[in-house]
Amino acid sequence: MFWIFIFGVLYIPNFVCAFTGDKCYGKIKEYTYQEGDVTIGAFFPLHSYYTHDHVSHEIELYYFQDMYLKYNFMNYQFLLALVFTIEEINRNPHLLPNTTLGFEHHNIKFSEKNILLGPFLWLAGLSNQLVNYNCGQKRNLPAALTGTSWAISAHIGTLLQLYKIPQLTFAYFDSNMNDQSQFKTLYQVAPEDTYLSLALVSLMLHFSWSWVGLIVPNDPRGTQILSEFRDVMESNRICLAFVKMIPGTWNSYSDAIWKNMEKIQESSANVIVICGDIVSLQGLMRHIAQLLVTWKVWVLNSQWDIDYYSDYFMIESFHGSLIFSHHHEEMVEFVNFVQTVNPYTYPEDAYLPKFWVIFFNCSFSEFDCQLLENCQPNASLDLLPRHIFDPTMSEESYNIYNAVHALAHSLHEMTVQQIQTQPYANGDGMAFLPWQILPFLKITLLENHLSSRSVIDERKNLYSEYDIFNFWNFPTGLGLKMKVGTFSPNSPQGQQLSLSEEMIQWPTQFTKIPQSLCSESCRPGFRKAAQEGKAVCCFDCIPCADNEISNETDMDQCVQCPESHYANSEKNHCLQKSVSFLAYEEPLGMALTITALDFSVLTAVVLVVFVKHRDTPIVKANNRVLSYTLLLTLIICFLSCLLYIGQPNTATCILQQTAFGTLFTVALSTVLAKAIVVVTAFKVTSPARMVKWLIVIGAPNLIIPICTLIQLIICGIWLATSPPFIDQNAHVEHGHIIIMCNKGSAVAFHCVLGYLCSLALGSYTMAFLSRNLPDTFNEAKCLSFSMQVFFCVWITFLPVYHSTKGKVMVAMEVLSVLASSITLLVLIFAPKCYIILLRPDKNSCLDIRHKIHSRKVVI
Repeated sequence: MFWIFIFGVLYIPNFVCAFTGDKCYGKIKEYTYQEGDVTIGAFFPLHSYYTHDHVSHEIELYYFQDMYLKYNFMNYQFLLALVFTIEEINRNPHLLPNTTLGFEHHNIKFSEKNILLGPFLWLAGLSNQLVNYNCGQKRNLPAALTGTSWAISAHIGTLLQLYKIPQLTFAYFDSNMNDQSQFKTLYQVAPEDTYLSLALVSLMLHFSWSWVGLIVPNDPRGTQILSEFRDVMESNRICLAFVKMIPGTWNSYSDAIWKNMEKIQESSANVIVICGDIVSLQGLMRHIAQLLVTWKVWVLNSQWDIDYYSDYFMIESFHGSLIFSHHHEEMVEFVNFVQTVNPYTYPEDAYLPKFWVIFFNCSFSEFDCQLLENCQPNASLDLLPRHIFDPTMSEESYNIYNAVHALAHSLHEMTVQQIQTQPYANGDGMAFLPWQILPFLKITLLENHLSSRSVIDERKNLYSEYDIFNFWNFPTGLGLKMKVGTFSPNSPQGQQLSLSEEMIQWPTQFTKIPQSLCSESCRPGFRKAAQEGKAVCCFDCIPCADNEISNETDMDQCVQCPESHYANSEKNHCLQKSVSFLAYEEPLGMALTITALDFSVLTAVVLVVFVKHRDTPIVKANNRVLSYTLLLTLIICFLSCLLYIGQPNTATCILQQTAFGTLFTVALSTVLAKAIVVVTAFKVTSPARMVKWLIVIGAPNLIIPICTLIQLIICGIWLATSPPFIDQNAHVEHGHIIIMCNKGSAVAFHCVLGYLCSLALGSYTMAFLSRNLPDTFNEAKCLSFSMQVFFCVWITFLPVYHSTKGKVMVAMEVLSVLASSITLLVLIFAPKCYIILLRPDKNSCLDIRHKIHSRKVVI
């Protein structure tokens, strides 16, 4: 009998009133206002209309005869929070002195065609829709406050930004509304759900829930939530049993809702996460309540008006749900304010008389629906059951509180600036255009100067935390939200989530902590990965790692293949690896071999041409001995490429590097000697006997052995300390063991390459000094250009070489040797061969005498 009595007291059904019934119940203003020098617009739903039989109205279009009115008691706290904040600011002598704030609230209906009605009336200052002409008295409209969904704020924002009126939305944060190109004057006061996905996953890990469902609205916000949750859940080995994206147009009677709910009810996931705003998923929430789904644990991202969807049953669907809400400070003053609110202290409020009649047995006066009779003394909203009206300030109400304070501080800063620059004329008081407050509001929000209660560092810490509530609603009508834990991302790892498990009441279907697990058979090629802390065996199927196999079903561990074997693509068998290297038979090796042999033959032909025409002026003028030396060196350079092709051994590995360093040293020192000869021959206008004597005896030719000796010393140190050796790599190419030469010392290899570059730089410098001398037999330009190309080849070689592996790395080295050798051959000897073979008329002393040059040259 006791519980029956308690149930009868606590359970109060949803109250609705038809237009055809008591006129006072069905008569409600669509707006509420409070006078002030500055009028804030507020747009959010407090009541709505619905119909059962859809009997069309005889006169009014889109209206029905059986129209019912429903009050949203939970949202009424938003209006009280607005009144409380404005009164607090008006009492503050240091904030907006001599200026009072007021507001004008318009109810928002859940239909797109009626959303803009309230903003139209607020802008026009009339009870009818006049948009571009303000027929009312001149008013200061600083900003609009909108909620409770992003859709409502977005619709209203399209109108307000035409007038450049600031818009503050207290609905849940939506990153899509941060688009300044679309919402130029809209600011979101709600904290961003940066750590929501991490907080939810921490809860799942705490209870070992690895198989959960996710329901989000089918809108941009829902898509973003889904993306964030997927990343965090997958990284923590939590699987999504299903994902349902519910359009906001679905109501509780939609066929699509029924079909989706059947799949949700049949899912093996016992834990289902619902994320979204109140408006977008209200049809789904009502439908869940009607189905009495008592075998699922619902995890919610906000304090939904859950009991609003209850029906006439002892049990209901959302009992035992867990709710995540942003942590914010407790507002004791607001609770005290709620205790003083009644129809007599606020006679302009059209909702309070309805609440007093419904809950406190009052009756309407026969003369005025705002006057009450036979009321209980000391009646207060604080006496109502918490599932009907909770006097504790909610998260949305706290956002309203912060939004109004931000606006007040912005107006104060703007007023101070106006007083300093342009005092009020004739004492008319504050006068401004809405867009003038935008820069002040932006600065205020950025500096987080919302009120004396909120300091920037404290607010950041508060908003990064979540309070976890457990919804107690058994028997139906209890409607208590008990705080059972917190989530603080700033705490050390492992201590972020704090829960009092003994306080949690689970859905009536469970007698202990619910389990939500998944278990699927792992086929060959996969292994089971046990998840610790699970009451029932549950595992994920993870593919075997590289070079591991599993040839049976549901194996606990994969088997490592031997080093000489590799796993097939299905990872259920080990196959023998084949030995691989850059061979002559494969296309790449064959192409490199043919190229090296062709250019070595071509170089030999050039050498024959030079020997045959050794007594011609062009051959003699460019030092025959140096030309022969360079050509012979290039022939060997081309042939040295064959050392890189074929199966390597210790001898070829050593010869590769020593031949590379020595041969290119001879080639570059020869180029350097030729450049010095050109400079000394053309630049010294009156050579002394010593200079003549050095040229005659061939002193430039001594450069070659000296430079080569230095390179041999470097190579000798290399071979003595860390010589090249044969190396095997079984991991570069799948299914192959690559045999290649390891250079031993990377430092020594780069020293050899650096020395070659220094020789090339010296050759380029000497050739550059004589670039403007007579062109007929002067090869300075050819030498300088060949050195430039040489630099480009080896500068390109280094990053490409270090970014490749295996046979490609060997091929890149061969290509670089070929490219640099071809550069020297073509750029130095092609012009000379052209004159020797095709233009013999220029290869004569007579031609030289007819050349006119601006400078006299004495040889």
